[in-house]
Amino acid sequence: MFMLLLSKPLSHYIEAILILDIYKMKHKILELYSGIGGMHCAWKDSGLDGDIIAAIDINTVANEVYRENFPNTYQITKNIQSLTVSEINKLEVDTILMSPPCQPFTRNGKYLDDSDPRTNSFLYIINILKELVNIENILMENVKGFECSKVRNLFIDKLKECNFDYQEFLLCPSQIGVPNSRLRYYCLARKKSTKWQYKRKDEIYLLQISEPPFESKSLFPLRDIMEKTVPEAYYLNDKVLKWGKVLDICYKDSRRSCCFTKAYSHYVDGTGSVFTEKSPEFVKQCYSEANKFDIGSDEYIEKLKELNLRYFTPKEVLAIMMFPKEYIIPDVTTMKQSYRLIGNSVNVKVITELLKVLFM
Repeated sequence: MFMLLLSKPLSHYIEAILILDIYKMKHKILELYSGIGGMHCAWKDSGLDGDIIAAIDINTVANEVYRENFPNTYQITKNIQSLTVSEINKLEVDTILMSPPCQPFTRNGKYLDDSDPRTNSFLYIINILKELVNIENILMENVKGFECSKVRNLFIDKLKECNFDYQEFLLCPSQIGVPNSRLRYYCLARKKSTKWQYKRKDEIYLLQISEPPFESKSLFPLRDIMEKTVPEAYYLNDKVLKWGKVLDICYKDSRRSCCFTKAYSHYVDGTGSVFTEKSPEFVKQCYSEANKFDIGSDEYIEKLKELNLRYFTPKEVLAIMMFPKEYIIPDVTTMKQSYRLIGNSVNVKVITELLKVLFM
């Protein structure tokens, strides 16, 4: 008769087997505020075992783009507050990925925090979290500034109440090789007992590129993602060029770009970079000559026209946001709609790496 000699109590081995089963399980994901599917792209890119069971967003234009890229995903077009606990529990999802509205925590949104009606849907999720019996993992993204909000405190308090262990990050894509500045708040929360790889440092901290599990990569040059032929509609007109002094200009060899917001191409200052095929030396000389005239004058504008400045196309911005090459924006989507949708989305690569941390 064969006997297995155990060096530790049987309960220890049963626990180990259960942990292995958790790692083997196929996760079921609920994507809230799904937008154009940046979280979905990240999940696919992560290689983790599981499926997006349902995607929920009230924006019909975003949902059309999502459906074009993920036609087999169950979509729900409704206000999140109208989604009942019973409906969510019936989905049997164990993971929530979400990027709630960020305006209440921004300067343009007047920092209204929990007084802003746009926080209502997220506050609803916080309030019902304890009743979502199957949820074991959460990834939440928001703007820099959320970490100082009352809503953040409510969220963290609820995570503690529901026995989630959590970790918070402030992370920029440039830290993992993406030539774009987009500093964002991220929270990972899970119920499994595995320890986080990171030690807390004043609750929230900025990850450095050298820290595992993020692979250290050199920033790639923008030439790698630029389109060869661009329609005339993307070139800056006179109304924009008169504000030439506030433009952030990128080049083929640039390994940086400013954060692209939903207001890109609608407002000039602080909404994203523009591009020129000209050299930095040529641009410097051109601005030197243009500045001899009154800023915004006809002569000033005519001089800056020599730079052939243009907006990054939606396809290029998608590439900077690390969406997959096969991702498409339907032709019926206008340029303005495209920029708004992409600007409201997430950097796919950052989410991909954080998902690996969440499920490690």
